[in-house]
Amino acid sequence: MSNVDPSAPTASFPSPVGNHARPGPARWLVPALVAAVVAVGLGAYGKIHDPAGTAFNLAGFSSTGAVKSWLATGAFVFALAQILLALAMYGKLPGVRGTPTLSSAHRWSGRIAFLLAVPVAVHCLYGLGFQTFGSRVMWHSLAGCFFFGAFSAKMLLLRAERLPGWLLPVVGGLLFTVLTVVWLTSALWFFRTFDVST
Repeated sequence: MSNVDPSAPTASFPSPVGNHARPGPARWLVPALVAAVVAVGLGAYGKIHDPAGTAFNLAGFSSTGAVKSWLATGAFVFALAQILLALAMYGKLPGVRGTPTLSSAHRWSGRIAFLLAVPVAVHCLYGLGFQTFGSRVMWHSLAGCFFFGAFSAKMLLLRAERLPGWLLPVVGGLLFTVLTVVWLTSALWFFRTFDVST
């Protein structure tokens, strides 16, 4: 026969020390270092690689520049949709409430924007390289490398726990701003210079 009192209160155990401690600097340093390594690595590859002139072309388009410009425009449009969806999710758009559908649309618009941006980056790095012969081209090269570095950091931050509430919106806004610079210095310039055509 057991002499344990079934009505006795359950003993509570102390939580492990440091379980609720604030995140250390390494938590932010790792994504920042990854961003720097990706950005510098892409820039270094683009600089030392001998440009091939073109990386791909698609039937129905007049040139590789047209393909790249339309893909970049698609990425920009989906990124703009992602920003608007994020504003709706955070309750910043009047009359719009965050829903699971908005969250899903936000994630998918980001995925599509990234998938459209990848072939553009491949063409830029492989076909043209990192160039600095003019201010437009230099800013485009810098912003393109920075975009993929910052994107890598954001993906790591999405997996982190106990992030400050302001961090992801700031990083997302920074990514959109940099992508806007990339689009303005490439696709928009192309359309204004060579006309809007395929």
